[in-house]
Amino acid sequence: MSEQKKVDSNHGARLERKELEEIVGAVSKTYSDLKGINHIQEKNLPSRKEVYHIMDDLFEVLFPGYLGHTDVTWADIDYFVGEKVNSIFQHLTEQAVRALRYQCKQAVCNPVPEDKCLIQANKAVRALLEKLPEIRDYLKDDVEAAYNGDPAATSYDEIILSYPCVEAIATHRIAHVLYGYDIPLIPRMMSERAHSRTGIDINPGATIGRSFFIDHATGVVIGETTVIGKNVKVYQGVTLGALSIPRDSEGNALRDGEKRHPTIEDNVTIYSNATILGGKTVIGKNSVIGGNVWLTSSVPPNSRVTISNPDLVIKGSSGDIG
Repeated sequence: MSEQKKVDSNHGARLERKELEEIVGAVSKTYSDLKGINHIQEKNLPSRKEVYHIMDDLFEVLFPGYLGHTDVTWADIDYFVGEKVNSIFQHLTEQAVRALRYQCKQAVCNPVPEDKCLIQANKAVRALLEKLPEIRDYLKDDVEAAYNGDPAATSYDEIILSYPCVEAIATHRIAHVLYGYDIPLIPRMMSERAHSRTGIDINPGATIGRSFFIDHATGVVIGETTVIGKNVKVYQGVTLGALSIPRDSEGNALRDGEKRHPTIEDNVTIYSNATILGGKTVIGKNSVIGGNVWLTSSVPPNSRVTISNPDLVIKGSSGDIG
């Protein structure tokens, strides 16, 4: 029987038993040879799908009436919030316990202290839920900063519904609380969800003050130990990063917990594609950092930092002009 007839008689393609056994054997062998990307015969890790669902619920609480599938009225607002908060508490606590259990396993706790994991997870999730009013207050200032900072914005509604910086900053303000309570994995899962959807990469460890606006957004990177003050505005392509990580004699990165990323003080504007690196670098308040600037040292308050205009060569039909 020809290959085409074999496919047709089975109403679709199918591997022969021998082929299947060979593929399964080859793949299974990599599970023992390539350790580090397997999680076999272990307790469940946090579920990415579940964490993303929790984020959707949190966004519905933070921005009621904007991002959900149902209308929200004043008559049912308490019921709506109560249902969401209860669901978030139950599901996020479960995911946090999984993450803490994993962390303990990595630290070779034996046996894993289940009660301790549950107590820590419960404390962290309760703290996040109790901070929701404060997070909303911060987000109101962030949306207002976007409206005031972008002449193209027509309303707060437009900003909440369409500006990627709102999703990225809101996600960060959630993830940062869990990060502060030493919940592993989940804060980074949350921030990477926003990164993949918006092009904005904010490590959950970064500290960000009120009225933060990222204009145009795409390609912005904000490192773990970055500290950003109030009323800061950055444009697309800005990097607030670290200098090269020191390594030991064997080439392993030294993770010593020191501050590696810059501090941006209040009322600073950083234009597109600027790069500011280093834990000792401080951009003084009320400063403006021009586009494409590269900085690895501090600048005092009220500074204006730009690069010299490059020499332009414009080629036209009559020859070079420059």
